[in-house]
Amino acid sequence: MNDLADPTEEETGPDEAAYTLDRKAMTAILYAVDVGDRDQLVALLEPLHAADIADMLEQMNAYDRRRLVELYDKEFDGEILSELNEGVRDEIIQYLNPEVLKEAVRELDSDDVVDLVEYLEEPQQEAILEALEIADRVAVEQALTYPEESAGRLMQREVVAVPEFWTVGQTIDMMREREDLPEQFYHVILVDPKMRPVAHVTLGKLMASPRKTALSEITEPGFRTIPALQDEGDVAYAFNQYHIISAPVVDEDDRLVGVITIDDAMIVLDLEHEEDILRLAGVGEGSLNDRFTETVKQRLPWLAVNLCTAILSASVISLFEDAIAKVVALAVLMPIVASMGGNAGTQGLTVAVRAIATKDLTGANVWRVIRREAAVGVVNGLSFALIMGIIAFVWFGSPVLGAVIGAAMIVNLFVAAIAGTVVPVVLNWLKVDPALASGTFVTTVTDVVGFFSFLGFAVLVLL
Repeated sequence: MNDLADPTEEETGPDEAAYTLDRKAMTAILYAVDVGDRDQLVALLEPLHAADIADMLEQMNAYDRRRLVELYDKEFDGEILSELNEGVRDEIIQYLNPEVLKEAVRELDSDDVVDLVEYLEEPQQEAILEALEIADRVAVEQALTYPEESAGRLMQREVVAVPEFWTVGQTIDMMREREDLPEQFYHVILVDPKMRPVAHVTLGKLMASPRKTALSEITEPGFRTIPALQDEGDVAYAFNQYHIISAPVVDEDDRLVGVITIDDAMIVLDLEHEEDILRLAGVGEGSLNDRFTETVKQRLPWLAVNLCTAILSASVISLFEDAIAKVVALAVLMPIVASMGGNAGTQGLTVAVRAIATKDLTGANVWRVIRREAAVGVVNGLSFALIMGIIAFVWFGSPVLGAVIGAAMIVNLFVAAIAGTVVPVVLNWLKVDPALASGTFVTTVTDVVGFFSFLGFAVLVLL
């Protein structure tokens, strides 16, 4: 166990402390940076995993981060770069000695190099590409020709492929002789004479089979290939859905061009989930490491949209100014109706957006889901109508007012339940990211319907 993780249960409990940064270790590292003790810094960072060092760098301020990187110098590992948040990584690349950066990049697989350079400025890209061997540089440049967020960008070019007619013995001998095997791989890919993948064999079966066994006799069922132009989100879904460990990537002629492994697919899946959560909150793709100006730019547009929808809701209220002036209790109770509708809509919205992302909500079952949500909305509406009717009666001594808010509660929770599912489905059909825009539309619907139904019933019944 490294010194940076602090899993002691006495301080924070078993769940909170696991794999968190140890404050004592971080203090010691910062002290070594402060006094310029490079030997002590190297000794402290040496036993740590690259992911832990990346986490530590992301949590530091920019001043300490720069001093640490410059002091650590030639010990800086390429794996640390691959683990860093994109914004912090770009910053650290500026601090690294060019020779150190080149050496760090040489240690990475082609997919990690592509991930590293794809969003850099051209001068930085060229500096990193120049550090690579000619074959590696060509592989990275070819990967960069594929569209962003495609399988071609995600794949690594280092593959183990053999003719489909080979035996176990031939394959093992070839792998022992090769000096450029990938650091991690799970399958040997079988290809035909045109370099088209036809099957693959797991390393476990390869090592457990007699040398004379034909590879074609021990291939894995459920073999799949991934088109190089396929969206990386769909790739991650396929890995998760079909329990894939690795899959060959093919070009438009079905020829082998690379391989995607489960670690890269799961990173994409995690990023997709994170992106949906952030977009539901209207903060784009922001992170704690974003600069002040970037954070403002990400949040300001959706706050402006929310302001417009709030004005729309306020305009509905303004239609009933006279009623509110005559029955002050309406001003007290109407936020409750809108708030309950907004919460109910958010519940359905969250489930629907997640179901769309995982392809569980499709045209085949959408109407069944809408009917179910509508029924849930009615039951919830009746339940809270009874509760709020009693509260309003006790609070204001008016059974009619209790009936008004109860009716409004039923209407708004019913509409909220339907809107929470229908809005993201419609946006998805229109090719608009439902996670990005659904929240604003659903909140607007529940506010407008909530205010209009409550105040409208009040005018009809009380005045």
